[in-house]
Amino acid sequence: MSPTLILTVLTAGISLYAWSNPAFLESWILEPYRVKRNHDYYRFITSGFLHADFGHLLFNMLAFYSFSQIVETVFFGVFGPTTGLLYFLLLYLGGIVLSDVPTYLRHRDDPNYRSLGASGGVASVVFSAILFNPTAGIRIFPIPVAIPGFIFGFLYLAYSYYMGRRRGDNINHDAHFYGALYGIVLTLVLLPRVGPLFFDKIREFVN
Repeated sequence: MSPTLILTVLTAGISLYAWSNPAFLESWILEPYRVKRNHDYYRFITSGFLHADFGHLLFNMLAFYSFSQIVETVFFGVFGPTTGLLYFLLLYLGGIVLSDVPTYLRHRDDPNYRSLGASGGVASVVFSAILFNPTAGIRIFPIPVAIPGFIFGFLYLAYSYYMGRRRGDNINHDAHFYGALYGIVLTLVLLPRVGPLFFDKIREFVN
């Protein structure tokens, strides 16, 4: 069984269970204020297996499942099954953790702030996949045509950065932004040759 499927099923199961068990959700959700004072650092990763509602869960898991296939294929093909699995987990789980660090630093003295969701890890996988195939079309509802991955990536980063600075809603846009950056950086560190290939594919596309 692929790690993508295992992580998807595990996340869905834990999220569903947490909705019916408020005490469990409270023990796993990211609360920077509590983390700072109680040193509950495990919450950086456990919060990534919780979701606010079915729509939140469905969106994240569909995005994760759709884009992780190419990342799995490349990592396992290049590094082998064991190292490939370790790097894949480092990409996804590391994205969940690292993307929440700026959130923690910003809200560690705010007793009312809470955060949950796998968005940082999902963004890491999505942007790793875009590096491998930047011209593949991505459909965004309600836009009727597919957008090339590299254009979607640019718009996604710009939007997440802008909304993160604006702080106009309750969505953790910083997790999206930093998760995406982490996915790009880690992929280029592991596979430096992907960078030139990425730009070569874009040049072929625009020409």
